[in-house]
Amino acid sequence: MDLYIYFAAYLIGSIPTALLIGKYFFHIDIRQHGSNNPGATNTLRVLGKRAAIVVLIIDIGKGALAASLPIIIGTGHDLLAVGLVAVIGHCFPIFAGFRGGKAIATTAGVLLVANVWLFLIAYIAFVTVIYFTKYVYFGSISVGISLLIYSLIKPGSDNEIIFIVFLLLLVFLHRSNIKNHLNHIEPKINDKNLQDDRIPPKNTKQA
Repeated sequence: MDLYIYFAAYLIGSIPTALLIGKYFFHIDIRQHGSNNPGATNTLRVLGKRAAIVVLIIDIGKGALAASLPIIIGTGHDLLAVGLVAVIGHCFPIFAGFRGGKAIATTAGVLLVANVWLFLIAYIAFVTVIYFTKYVYFGSISVGISLLIYSLIKPGSDNEIIFIVFLLLLVFLHRSNIKNHLNHIEPKINDKNLQDDRIPPKNTKQA
């Protein structure tokens, strides 16, 4: 049962939501557009708000379902640990050539089930950092930092190792963003040029 529950969580996380929405409703591979990332943020950038909302809800649902498996099955597995496996599945999905998203939406679903206070801490940090910096990847990495800080200062917390691994995963997943920032080419969330990545582009005029 130990291996089965983690394997199930990985498969749930591996469902490539943005890739499927792009393929069946827009006839594109979203990994070839915008930031090339098959996640909710790039879906918003390339396919628009409606598609992004669908991707966001399903990706959150994946994390919530995976973290709920120990409750559903009735085992004593750590909800966060099982949920983290789903997050890894989301980032490295077997159903999409191991090219997945960057963890944030699926992590939100995991935290909503495992610890709603952790969810609030992490995503208040996420929104606040993006608001002040205008960089989405700063906000994403702040999720990992805030979770790790919480685990270090919270008496009785035993999730330090999980959150260290998670933070390292976030840094790895956002390595291209970090490189772009160092090269002064990472776009801010309010960069008007991002509109050119829409399918079709927003500023395309009919002849």
